[in-house]
Amino acid sequence: MKPDTEPLAPAKPSSRDGMRTDQVAAQLRKLIVSGTLSPGQRLSERVMSEQFEGISRTPLREAFKILAAEGLLTLEPNRGAVVTALSLLEVEAAIEVLSGLEALAAEPACELITDSEVAEIEALHMQMVAAHDAGDLMSYFQINQAIHQRMVDAARNPVLSRIYTAECARIRRYRYAGNQQPARWHQAVREHGEMLNALRDRAGPVLREMLRRHHKAGWVVSRGVLEESLPAADISTARPRPQRRNPTASKRSK
Repeated sequence: MKPDTEPLAPAKPSSRDGMRTDQVAAQLRKLIVSGTLSPGQRLSERVMSEQFEGISRTPLREAFKILAAEGLLTLEPNRGAVVTALSLLEVEAAIEVLSGLEALAAEPACELITDSEVAEIEALHMQMVAAHDAGDLMSYFQINQAIHQRMVDAARNPVLSRIYTAECARIRRYRYAGNQQPARWHQAVREHGEMLNALRDRAGPVLREMLRRHHKAGWVVSRGVLEESLPAADISTARPRPQRRNPTASKRSK
């Protein structure tokens, strides 16, 4: 597996600040998702400007605003840009929402998706498998996210797509953590192959249940990874795992 993190690289020169802004935003996004920039870490404009070979403050600040709108950065008075830190409870709640949105999109997506759109998802799937086989986790993750977004968009519900896109961006780095376990990564690829078959067959109910199981299995692994990496204060706010009740004991207590 290739390293999941990489050093800051200079943005490519451009005569247009807008292009420089997009390039820096993309670079910072990768560094946040991969964990190179940690939750709670402050991003100094001076340091970032030096790292990106003297990029001016204006496009850098605009890049910060883009990532703040995605929920990856928080702009704080007197501190500037800080990498957003979410509690385990917040991440779990977002995962539940994303799972519900994908389940909601599954049946109309299978009814409305075109053959050309299925072909596009098939092509993305092949690229994703190639990234997996090459051990390129970041490329795999980016393509994976694009596939899920395409399936949601196929439902032709712009409100659903907009909410889904926003929540995906906000917890992107936390979802990335789960795939760092090889066993889950390999299983996720197999699950994607099954989901693609359901999409080809236009089997909405089947795809809906596959997506639910896919998210549930992914969250079990991601939660374990996050419990080891998040600060204790963030973990303590998470909902406890449900305990199985003993009906016999309950009767005796009455």
